[in-house]
Amino acid sequence: MDFFVFVSEQWILVSVLLLLVYGYFWTEKIKSGKILSIHEVTRAMNDGAVVLDVRDAKEFETGHLVDSINIPHNKVLERIVELETSREKTILVVDKMGQHSASVGRTLLGKGFYACRMQGGISEWQGQNLPLIK
Repeated sequence: MDFFVFVSEQWILVSVLLLLVYGYFWTEKIKSGKILSIHEVTRAMNDGAVVLDVRDAKEFETGHLVDSINIPHNKVLERIVELETSREKTILVVDKMGQHSASVGRTLLGKGFYACRMQGGISEWQGQNLPLIK
């Protein structure tokens, strides 16, 4: 009850707070790389982008995008040297459902790579009945 009274009396402060929270999440989203749709991912792959699959090896073996590199999300910093030859290319970060690609994208951008993330991950790719390599 007191909460609603406060909100109705201090609506300007509440509005500013909500805008700040939205702004924070929006900037954090941008810091982790642009999110690409399935069609944009396909176009980027055709243009020579490198696909970095950050799922575990078991999940990777069940099906992955063509020519993708598998480095589990918790090993990216340790194995980042494997991506040095691709520094001038776009790196498409792919995971299962999008839960780890943001942190990996942020790491890659911080190390000077150009990283993008696939919207929805491999689950979205499979949901569109697109092919995977096994």
